[in-house]
Amino acid sequence: MLAASVGLSVSTSGCLRHVRSIVNRNEVEQLSLTITTLSADGDRESIQLAQDIGATLEAAGIDIEIDMQSREAFRRSILINHDFDIYVGRHPGDIRPDFLYETLHSKFADESGWQNPFGFTNLTFDTYLERQQRAGGEEREQAVNQTLEALALEQPFVPICVPHEFRLVRTDRFDGWKQGHLATRMGYLGLDPPTTEEAVLRAAHTDSRPSQNLNPLAVEFRNRGLVTGLLYDSLAVPRWSEGGTDAGDSDDEEPNGIDEDGDRTYSPWLGADWTWNENENEDGDERTENGSGIDTDLDPDADLEPTGTLTVTLREGCQFHDGHELTADDVAFTVDFLSDTTRDDNEFPAPSPRYRGHIDPIADVTKQGNELEFTCTASEPVAKRVLEIPILPAHIWGERTETASIPAITVADGTTEALITDNLPPIGSGPFQFENRTQREFVTLERFDEHFTRRESVALPEASAETLRIRIDPRSTSAIELVETDEADVTSLALESYVVDDVLEAESEREQISDSDPLEVIESSTGSFYHLGFNARTAPFSNPRFRRVIARLIDKEQLVSDVFYGHARPIAAPVTREWTPDSLAWTGTDPETPFLGTDGELDVEAARAAFEEAGFRYDDQGRLRVRY
Repeated sequence: MLAASVGLSVSTSGCLRHVRSIVNRNEVEQLSLTITTLSADGDRESIQLAQDIGATLEAAGIDIEIDMQSREAFRRSILINHDFDIYVGRHPGDIRPDFLYETLHSKFADESGWQNPFGFTNLTFDTYLERQQRAGGEEREQAVNQTLEALALEQPFVPICVPHEFRLVRTDRFDGWKQGHLATRMGYLGLDPPTTEEAVLRAAHTDSRPSQNLNPLAVEFRNRGLVTGLLYDSLAVPRWSEGGTDAGDSDDEEPNGIDEDGDRTYSPWLGADWTWNENENEDGDERTENGSGIDTDLDPDADLEPTGTLTVTLREGCQFHDGHELTADDVAFTVDFLSDTTRDDNEFPAPSPRYRGHIDPIADVTKQGNELEFTCTASEPVAKRVLEIPILPAHIWGERTETASIPAITVADGTTEALITDNLPPIGSGPFQFENRTQREFVTLERFDEHFTRRESVALPEASAETLRIRIDPRSTSAIELVETDEADVTSLALESYVVDDVLEAESEREQISDSDPLEVIESSTGSFYHLGFNARTAPFSNPRFRRVIARLIDKEQLVSDVFYGHARPIAAPVTREWTPDSLAWTGTDPETPFLGTDGELDVEAARAAFEEAGFRYDDQGRLRVRY
């Protein structure tokens, strides 16, 4: 009887395992995904791209929902909370490929900001990125090519296009608009001022966020940091060719701002001078030919050895807007603070969501008087990115290390006051200082007369305007009208694509009538690009085969025509032409993931075949099915 009972027990147990094996399997259902993007008020091009891409994905059997969000909400969802399936938006990029390191290295996958928002993790790819960081000369170019070709294969995000930027200016009150890029502080310094009226520089700005928040570390409120760049100084300023043309895309044989290796050059700012000293290897020679420091057998778990030392001599006698002296202590504090805004005072570090890639290669900072020595684990071009960080006053930001707290609300670990403060009023050392603001209406800055550029001994562009008044206007059309009616001198942000043809046509008509017309259109290039990003933390977006098929459903050439009215450049690699390898050069189609269709019309059968070849299946109603 006992034996029978045992047999019954075993039999029942096996039956239960069989039942669980059936019941616990996830259902195979139609793939439903949400495309997160910005509303038309935030970025007209992004929502149009999302809608066009969404329609194509639906044709391929995917259920699509589009979630339109404000600028702030979009950046919080994507860059802080990582709450998305796929998204469409604009990446800040750079004219150098070094931004790819923090954008895609797996060690940044859980951080906020543009540090790997995709959650992409691949140890082999990490090795490529580390080689790129440490290589110099020809080996640097080879390492970048290897990274870009691997990126095109993996498609953690799909680069779509680089927009052309146009701004409208008046030349009857201020002139010299082409001396610096209008997306940077240098575009608003060194202007020829008016002589017969009050020197008020008037900007029409189509983004209200600077009137709400002036925290240079708040990634949800910053794009390129134009306004905060006028309030905070850096050690050096990147050079641009005349008119703000992206030197990496310039047709000049020796474009200003780019050296012979295609890397960024700088002008002194807070740093009066700097030198780079390459470390020597065990034989007493520089680490490799061309000073590259590239290793072919990098251990992803090993600490990187220093490659060299960047020594910076700080300009003397500089001060913050509140009268405190700016010293080497503030520079060293800033580097340490950006790496952990808790200053090692918490179980969980809280790195700044901005400038992480700039300070990541800095292993140590020592100071003596007004001289700072940065020990670096990257090549010279990469190490010099630290020259671009905003220098923060230690006596203010040192008080912002505490964990942020809101009554009755649970705050995520690693959220410090430094990351959530609106920083009003901001205290920097820049050529302009904060005066006042009204939310969603205006921001007023006053010239900082104690700025070092005001000294007769300093031959650098200074603030010629006594006041910079930034008027918030939500649309390009109304911003243009403000300039045309002499209520503004410049549209400080790039005009939306749909108005560019009209602006260029109007300029052509004015030139035919008069040679002294006060309105001028300025075109400038950019390192930023539009892209589709995947949340690789979850299936099926973690599958590179799935991502590659999605990339082939995007007709980049047609989108440039339909959404940007031709005022953009389709790309297969998210870098300038200077850095794009021949294998990824655009020749009318994407060389790695060509569109599965013609003239924007998807070949549905080809798309289905591509998904099935990648291991996915369709039901008899043409719906793409996945297991959740």
